[in-house]
Amino acid sequence: MALKRPFSELDWQLTPEPVRHYIMALERTLFDMEQRIALHEKRLEKLEVRTRKNSHNSSKPPSSDPPFARKKRKQKKSKKAKGGQKGHKPHQQQVLDPTESYWLTPQRCSCGHSAFDQEKMKTFYVHQHIELPEIEMQVNHYLLQQCDCPNCGNVVKAMLPPEMSTGYGPRFTAFIGELSGIKGMSRNDVKKLCESVLDIPIATGTIQKIVDRTSNALLPVYERIGQIARRFWCNYIDETSWFKQNDLHWLWAMVNERVAFYRIDPHRSKAAFENLIQDWNGILVSDGYGLYQKWVHRQTCLAHLIRKADALTERKKPDLRRFGEIVAAWLRQLVSFAKEPPDSKQWSDFYTFFLFTVSLWEEDKTDAGRLARQIVREMDSLWTFLDHHGVEPTNNRAERALRFGVLWRKRSLGTQSEKGNRWVERILSLKETCRLNEKPTFPFLVECIASYFRNIMPDLSWI
Repeated sequence: MALKRPFSELDWQLTPEPVRHYIMALERTLFDMEQRIALHEKRLEKLEVRTRKNSHNSSKPPSSDPPFARKKRKQKKSKKAKGGQKGHKPHQQQVLDPTESYWLTPQRCSCGHSAFDQEKMKTFYVHQHIELPEIEMQVNHYLLQQCDCPNCGNVVKAMLPPEMSTGYGPRFTAFIGELSGIKGMSRNDVKKLCESVLDIPIATGTIQKIVDRTSNALLPVYERIGQIARRFWCNYIDETSWFKQNDLHWLWAMVNERVAFYRIDPHRSKAAFENLIQDWNGILVSDGYGLYQKWVHRQTCLAHLIRKADALTERKKPDLRRFGEIVAAWLRQLVSFAKEPPDSKQWSDFYTFFLFTVSLWEEDKTDAGRLARQIVREMDSLWTFLDHHGVEPTNNRAERALRFGVLWRKRSLGTQSEKGNRWVERILSLKETCRLNEKPTFPFLVECIASYFRNIMPDLSWI
């Protein structure tokens, strides 16, 4: 490094040689210190960027945000009164079919009259009083008889009907499955609830056996959901970590507007992806994971790119901040086109300025350049939603579908066996598919389990 010394070359030559050697040693030391400072500043900036990552500026889930670091939402002051506004769609309590009805007649008028004509009485208001009855479990004893055959002398024993062989009926089995899977309760919590509310003593091992039967009953449902997902024209796919006996696995979700199909695989690889989709070749909506980028018909998640641009707005360098602000604004405008499609002039202006902004930074070596190059690589997948009606510009559908699985993993720390993995896949597929079709899960669980006990196929026409 050539330093500009504050004296002339003649003064330098007139300086004693020991002093010159000392000054040159100081210059080398100063150069080394400047290099170290530059490296430390670069390393410090990387650490600051890493520590500032949250669900708003990266792909981290909202559950990973520390509570003290969450941004406070600015509430806009409104002149309107709180609560429902005039003209809004009412959400009233539905009137249920009564089990008993009571007609209440007026007793006395304010004037003191108390004799009223019963034929002129008419109902002016219906008040419903809803109460949970005392639950009395139905316990049937089957007394199996035996006797000697009068012909050959062998002992002949009675046989239980197949649907009664398990000891617990379809409704109680479905209730345990609903609590354990749909509601995500632990085996111990299910045991305590049965003992407290139903007055049924039951062991956690028995609960596990009931869950296993429910999982077996859901197999045809799970296979049917997988068939529909692999034939649908557009799917939203995402994955999240899962653990089986502390070994890292991956929970995959393949979701569309009709069904949600889940699969747990030991790997996050091309083979795992192909096992999920099999022969499906529709439109894929996903994040920027490299495995998805080679898909032919794809819509990349714009929300992920927006969060990366928002992360740049928090950097110290003004040029990085400015690039992040501009790109985030352009991407948000692109998302808005999903609700208000642009005309030819709006699209031309957007396309021209967006490409110009990205091209200016494409060769840059910073994080802004990396984001620009990613946008260029995925350019053909940024606006697929404009050409295909029904495709969303973000992968929020798949991320929402994985949220319950993430909470399950955090609560139970995953599963302990392959059998547990199959249970998670099947019950999550049923839960989310019922939600998408606005169907209650419990009646269908009862039907599936009753069909399983009778060894017949449940009705799957609604899926």
